[in-house]
Amino acid sequence: MTTINTLLPTSLVGSYAQPNWLLDRAKLAGRFPPRTRAKELWRVDEAFLEEAQNDATLLAIRDQERAGLDIITDGEARRESYSNRFATALEGVDIDNPGTALDRSGHPNPVPRITGKIKRMHPVEVEDVKFLRANTDRKTKITVPGPFTMSQQAQNDFYESEAELAMDYAAAVNEEIKDLFAAGVDVVQIDEPYMQARPEKAEEYGLQALNRALDGVEGETAVHICFGYAAIIHDRPEGGYSFLPQLADCTVCDISIETAQSNLDCTVLESLPEKKIILGVLDLSTHDIETPETVAERIRRALPHHPADKIIVAPDCGLKYLPRDVAFGKMKAMADGAAIVRAEVS
Repeated sequence: MTTINTLLPTSLVGSYAQPNWLLDRAKLAGRFPPRTRAKELWRVDEAFLEEAQNDATLLAIRDQERAGLDIITDGEARRESYSNRFATALEGVDIDNPGTALDRSGHPNPVPRITGKIKRMHPVEVEDVKFLRANTDRKTKITVPGPFTMSQQAQNDFYESEAELAMDYAAAVNEEIKDLFAAGVDVVQIDEPYMQARPEKAEEYGLQALNRALDGVEGETAVHICFGYAAIIHDRPEGGYSFLPQLADCTVCDISIETAQSNLDCTVLESLPEKKIILGVLDLSTHDIETPETVAERIRRALPHHPADKIIVAPDCGLKYLPRDVAFGKMKAMADGAAIVRAEVS
């Protein structure tokens, strides 16, 4: 593994823009991220799909390296959404007869239906880590959906309580995370956007589930809390995050937040002094590509409230919904903007 920048290293949150030859991006753009399987999104015949996904993953890795990123993800090129690939691979889930649950905008969405005890049957992303590790010498990161978020993206027809469901999801995530580290990944990020969307439930049992997912895990872990994909959820709440200081006592190492589109008041970072902050500095609600100086200024806003050696520079959220040229341009501006500030503070 190569040495990464010790100050203000750069990384994606997780996803990169998938090529149009792989995924029907027009179909994807017209819907919420699928919670059930959505095989109709793939343009490639199933017999050739794995090879095509490998090729798209290589493109994502090389684009990140060309842009100058320090921590490399697989771009989530094999996924229809950030959560459904893992969530539909578990025992206790009926994926052929989906249920319904409200998404974070309040609209009903097809979701996995829980008909039995949630258990992980086999590793889901270990081969993804092995492929990523074999194709870059930089620090690597992989993402998994969080137990609380998966509990909100399912119809519960089995458990007496959502809390019980979330804890079994957490046990499955915990097993997966340990296998991902054993496969050689450097960072595992848990995606928990619904902690922001449903803070009362997150306080009630979501944090407990997150800590259960991290129980006994050795390695650098992160949690991503966000307002939703900007291409779909356009508004950002005034006053910032409804659930952020509560994570101070969580056992996770890094916390990923968005500050660009929301123009977040970075004083909230003072409530998380022991955590590394994955600082979102790219506004994904627009296809306009930021200048490196714009990115630099967004990084500078955080520095009075959090030490530079505990900040990782990233986009607000995943780049999945952006055109590939825009995604690359923003990513390159992010790396260049981080370099500007790095020179100022080092």
